[in-house]
Amino acid sequence: MAGSEVVLLDFWASMFSMRVKIALAEKGIEYECKEEDLGNKSSLLLEMNPIHKKVPVLIHNGKPVNESGIIVQYIDETWNEKSPLMPSDPYVRAQARFWADYVDKKVYDASKRTWTLKGEEQEKAKKEFIEILKVLEGQIGEKTYFMGESFGYADIALVTFYSWFYTFETFGNISIEKECPKLIAWAKRCMQRDSVSKTLPDSRKIYEVVMEFSRKLGL
Repeated sequence: MAGSEVVLLDFWASMFSMRVKIALAEKGIEYECKEEDLGNKSSLLLEMNPIHKKVPVLIHNGKPVNESGIIVQYIDETWNEKSPLMPSDPYVRAQARFWADYVDKKVYDASKRTWTLKGEEQEKAKKEFIEILKVLEGQIGEKTYFMGESFGYADIALVTFYSWFYTFETFGNISIEKECPKLIAWAKRCMQRDSVSKTLPDSRKIYEVVMEFSRKLGL
């Protein structure tokens, strides 16, 4: 794929955009990153993702690929000569997709409720969020990464939320490490990879952005 043009439409605090950046870093792909103002979306974003109108969007040789999980799989299949992100065994690959899908369907909504709700509703949301994380922790178990000894697709799906954990903990008055120590140990192992540590932003910067957003919404 020498000479191919790769552009990422990004928002720095988006855990979904972070997934794409980790995958690109794992493959050693050079790309242009275009930061989006989500309050004033660019004409390029609206053109490249007319259905959902959101980041991330990977533009490869002028053609858009949308949705972070699909983009990560596209990157893995397109630049398949280096650092595979998907397991080679079909069954293990199916399991990796299952757990990434579980993260997509469960973690984002549950985590968002920990900082957008109050009172009894928030307490219920916090309990649900921790229960979901414990399910994921159980899947990791004693393994180095989600599917075994190799960092890959399922790890990328979840690890970007780690940069938001400080926000969830502060708003929700919870300790994820106390509740899910093995999950945090896994996240720290992932952070030893340059692709992850150089992608995930400072957790306190995210907290500041969320605080500002919360004030604007009157939360």
